[in-house]
Amino acid sequence: MRSHDLIVIGAGTGNNLVDDRFAHLDVAVVAEGPFGGTCLNAGCIPSKMLAATADVADAVREAHRHDIDAELRRVRWTDARDRVFGRLDTTAKEGEEGRRASENVTVYRGRARFTGERRIGVETASGPVELRADRIVVAAGGRPVVPPVVADAGLPYETSDTVMRLKAPPERLVVLGGGYIAAELAHVFHSAGSHVTVVEQRDRLLAQQDEAVSEAFTDIVRDQWDLHLGRELTEVSGQPGDLRLTLDDGTELRADTLLVAVGRRPNGDRLGLDAAGIDAEDGRITVDEHLRTSAEGVWALGDVSTAVPLKHVANREAEVVAHNLLHPGDLRTMSYDAVPAAVFTHPQIAQVGLTGQEAREQGLDHVAATHRYEDVAYGWALEETRGFCKVLVEWGTGRLLGAHLLGPQAATLIQPLVVAQTFGITARDLAEKPLWIHPALTEVVENALRELDSTAS
Repeated sequence: MRSHDLIVIGAGTGNNLVDDRFAHLDVAVVAEGPFGGTCLNAGCIPSKMLAATADVADAVREAHRHDIDAELRRVRWTDARDRVFGRLDTTAKEGEEGRRASENVTVYRGRARFTGERRIGVETASGPVELRADRIVVAAGGRPVVPPVVADAGLPYETSDTVMRLKAPPERLVVLGGGYIAAELAHVFHSAGSHVTVVEQRDRLLAQQDEAVSEAFTDIVRDQWDLHLGRELTEVSGQPGDLRLTLDDGTELRADTLLVAVGRRPNGDRLGLDAAGIDAEDGRITVDEHLRTSAEGVWALGDVSTAVPLKHVANREAEVVAHNLLHPGDLRTMSYDAVPAAVFTHPQIAQVGLTGQEAREQGLDHVAATHRYEDVAYGWALEETRGFCKVLVEWGTGRLLGAHLLGPQAATLIQPLVVAQTFGITARDLAEKPLWIHPALTEVVENALRELDSTAS
């Protein structure tokens, strides 16, 4: 059995917490997948790089709105794919090489499973290895959910882990799911020339968004994608390259490619947690406010433990765990009070805090206001007729409860509202105390705040 001071399970965000402050420790990094984790290799970064390419293609298609005659000849998918993954694969390789070159870090390649208290086994290519450490950080990530109706059919399908590396855009792509991964990848492949069909159990796409955003987005993409909402997939048949997908209403869809994007699940169920006395529920490791598990000396972060599986959340969790490992007498807590998120589809979407439906369900006395992009000067410049900003505040106090944007630059425009919610800045103070640049697009946020009833500020 090999002993280390610290073991990190996972080569994504968990690996990133090991910096120069840990140079005095003997550290092991156990990696099953490529360095950089899901975000770098199959998630946030490649999807947004391809979404940016899709945005350029859409800008050419929509150039007539600005009195420009332009024609999109084609999206060079292979070139775009190779540009994206040529860069990211190199980064992942260099990340692993850098760790292997570290004097205080040992890399073990393989899947880890707990065999006892602060003990793990790793199935490496050269055989099994037993490791122990005084402290262990579990950052083993998550994986796509594949429903039995798909998994049991024995026919090929794609997930977000694989679909972006296809040799060519599918001619007929069916997307199973209507969440943010489905929306982003549908945007990418529609812009690349695929005929996109979306099958979603709920009556709207992006149903976890604020109802105004979800309804508007669903209406916008009806003309672009073939939508089958409120429907379930009941059978997958046919043959590779010619799939037949039967829905619960008897509709049969034909596709050469099926993308399964119904969600992701944490990888805790693959780690033998019981052997180490680590509590979990449905594979998600239970942690306290300091990100400690139920087992002494074991911490967890990222998609394997958080209820908010977003990269920027995992990055902050890594900062908290790193501090707490190095300063056991001065533990920091992790806050999830104001977590922003964005969907890089077309149009772009961003949010922070409560949705309108959540505010009602919680019985909060609140007011809401909406301002449209087309009612500010830079909205005119963009010829933007669909976008809007919606804000919700608590009646009487002006405390910001939630904010939602749909339209260009939404992921950037949400940030002042994130800051306001984080620091308790009221809607009135945020609207009236800073100077807002005219005619910048940020005026859509300013005016949404100003349109709130004055007694609620």
